[in-house]
Amino acid sequence: MAPRKHVLIVEDDTEIGSLLSEQLRELGYRVDWVMDGKRGLTRFRENDYGLVILDLMLPAMDGLEVCRHIRETDRRTPILMLTAKAALSDVVQGLEVGADDYMTKPFHTAELLARVRALLRRSDGRDNDAPESPGEQTLVRGSLVIDPLKHRAELRGREVALTAKEFALLLTFARQPGRIFSRGELLSAVWGTEFEGYDHTVNTHINRLRNKIEDDPSAPHYIRTAWGVGYRFAELDELIG
Repeated sequence: MAPRKHVLIVEDDTEIGSLLSEQLRELGYRVDWVMDGKRGLTRFRENDYGLVILDLMLPAMDGLEVCRHIRETDRRTPILMLTAKAALSDVVQGLEVGADDYMTKPFHTAELLARVRALLRRSDGRDNDAPESPGEQTLVRGSLVIDPLKHRAELRGREVALTAKEFALLLTFARQPGRIFSRGELLSAVWGTEFEGYDHTVNTHINRLRNKIEDDPSAPHYIRTAWGVGYRFAELDELIG
C-alpha cells in the first residue's frame, strides 16, 4: 500500500501555517493548508489524508468540533492538535474527542516534525499502530473479541467503535494478559519511540477505552490500574464469569 503522504493543516496563524507547510513540503509531503474550521472539515471530506494538523482555536468552527465531526466517520486518520493553551483541561479535552497527539504553542519545529513522521508511518499501511504478526489469530478475552487483521473489536457480539490509538492500546494489553505496562512503555508501544509524550496522554486514552468496553469504568474488569506502576490487562482466569 502506497504511503499517504498528504497532510491537511488547519491553522489560522499565518506564520505557523506557512512554516509548517514549507517544512513538510521540503520533506516530500503534499500539503493543503486552510485557515478556518469549516473549510478544514470540507477539505478533509473531499480528500484522502494521512494526517490532520488541527489548531484548537479556529474561526467559523473550533478544532474540537472539527475533530468530533471527523471522528464520526473516520477513526483511523491521525489527528495532531495544536493549542496555545497549556492548561491540562484543554489538552485532555482534545484527546477525549479523538485527537491522537497534541503540542502546545510555542513548539520546536523539529519536535513537531518528529511527531508528524511517527504518526504518518502508522497511517500509511507500512507501520500500523500495533504491529501484527503474520497469521495472528483473533483474540478472545472474556466477552471481548479482538481481530488484529481487521482492526475490529466486539463486546458481546457488538462492534466497539475505537479510534486507531484506542485499538492499538487494547491490542497491546490483550496480547499479554497480566503484564503490567508503565505509561512510558505504552507511549513507546503505541505512539512510537520518537514520541516524547506525557502521562495524561496515556491516561486519557485509557479512560476513553474503558468508557467503551467496561460495564463500570470506575471498577474496570478488563484494563486494571497497577497503582504506582501503570496498567495491566486482566489475567485470563480473572475474566471467567
